[in-house]
Amino acid sequence: MASKADLEAALKDAMRAGDDVRKRTLRMALSAIKLAEVEKRAALDDAAIVGILRKEIKVRQEAIDEAERAARPELVAASQAELALLESYLPQALDPAELERLARQAIAETGAAGPQDMGKVMKVLVPRLEGRADGKQVSSLVRDLLASS
Repeated sequence: MASKADLEAALKDAMRAGDDVRKRTLRMALSAIKLAEVEKRAALDDAAIVGILRKEIKVRQEAIDEAERAARPELVAASQAELALLESYLPQALDPAELERLARQAIAETGAAGPQDMGKVMKVLVPRLEGRADGKQVSSLVRDLLASS
C-alpha cells in the first residue's frame, strides 16, 4: 500500500526528474490527502490513503469518459497517464477466484441465507479486502452468491 511518505518521496523524485505529469498528479493526490487530514483533524492511515487514491482514480475515469464524449483526444491521453500513475500506487488487485473464495468464506462465517443478509457479509468481507478489489465488483459477486444459495 502507498503511504503519504511514499507519495511525497515520489513527488520529490518527479520534481528532480522534471516529470510534469507525475508531479502534477502526485500534487493533486497529496492535496486531497491533506484536505482529508484537515477535515479529520488527524493523520490518515494507509487504508484511508488508498481510499483517497481510489477516489482520484474514479475522477480520472470520469474525466476520460467526458473527454471521449467531447472528442478531445489530448485530454483523454493526459487523464489516462494520470490514471496509470495513480493505479501504480494501489495494492495488487485480487484475482476473481481469490475474491470468490473470500466471499464464500464470509458468507459461511455470517451464516447468510439470502440477499437480505448482504449487509452482514459485506461488513465482514470489506475489511479483509484492504482495498484490493472494486466495491461494485465485490457487491455484485456477493449478491450473486447469496441469490444462488
